[in-house]
This record gives sequence, structure tokens and C-alpha cells, in this order.
Amino acid sequence: MGTKELATLAGGCFWCVEAVFDQLKGVESVESGYSGGHVANPTYRQVCSDTTGHAEVVQITFDSSVISYQDILNIFFAVHDPTTLNRQGNDVGTSYRSAIFYHSDQQKISADNVIRELTAQKLWPNPIVTEVTQFDKFYLAEDYHQEYFANNASQPYCNAVVAPKVAKFRKQFVDRLKK
Repeated sequence: MGTKELATLAGGCFWCVEAVFDQLKGVESVESGYSGGHVANPTYRQVCSDTTGHAEVVQITFDSSVISYQDILNIFFAVHDPTTLNRQGNDVGTSYRSAIFYHSDQQKISADNVIRELTAQKLWPNPIVTEVTQFDKFYLAEDYHQEYFANNASQPYCNAVVAPKVAKFRKQFVDRLKK
């Protein structure tokens, strides 16, 4: 076992982001929750009301000897649109913003470098608006949000939004999938 690290990322609905990172080699756990706000122990309803300042996030525990933080970030940028402010598709509000909550100076440097490299590659017609903020607190989302896609794959939102993202991710990163 290598070094355990945490990554806390917001890329729209946490159901989508969790479903992707759950499948990666080197990822030990992915928990859906809330970060970046000013209310202690927020509920899903409060976060969705856009009054707490929180983003829907996933907190990823990973083995950095198997997958690097930079690889985590590159996958993160491949599976969401980092150019839409406070929105992913039809999900609109500050809780759906693109954000990286870094846990160390090295993670901040990595995030800034990845954003700089992606900006130089001009992969998107609009600029990257991903917020890079020092991690403060993580609040675990309600139980029914954990492993949501795995437990609710036939739900309409999962069929329409999550499943296509996961399929695209699986095709693009087949060599990085858990067996």
C-alpha cells in the first residue's frame, strides 16, 4: 500500500462524479458530500437552495503510488465542463460549480499547473472557470446519495445524465479501470 491521499472535487452533480471515480484503479473510496460553504452540517435541500455556499463534491481517498493527484485532476477535467460558471448541463446553481478544494500546497500547485496546461491546449472554446480553493470542511451527504448511480441506475436522471458520462469515461480511460 502506497500513500493515501484525499482529493475533494466539485464537477456538477456528485452522483456523476462519484460514479466515475468509483471505477478507477487506485481509488479506495469515494464519498459524496458538501464543501466550500458557510453553514455547518448542511442538508441536501439547503445546499440545493443555493443559500449555504456549498458545492456538491466527492471526497476521494486514493493510493498515490497507483494513481497520481495529477491523473485524478486530468480525469476530473475530462468528465465535466470546467467552462460553465455554476452549472453542468441542466443542473444550475453555485452547488454545481466546478471546484478543486486542495489539501496541500502541492495539490494547489498541481491544480494550477493542470489548468494552465489545459488552457494552453485550448480544448474548450471558453475559458476554464474552475475555482481552486483551500479545503476547509467536508460534510458527508445523506446516506441515499452514497453510491447513488450504483443503486439507482434505472432512475431517469441516471439514465439520461449519469450513464452517458460513465460510458464516455469508461471508453476514454479503459486502461485505468478496476477489473
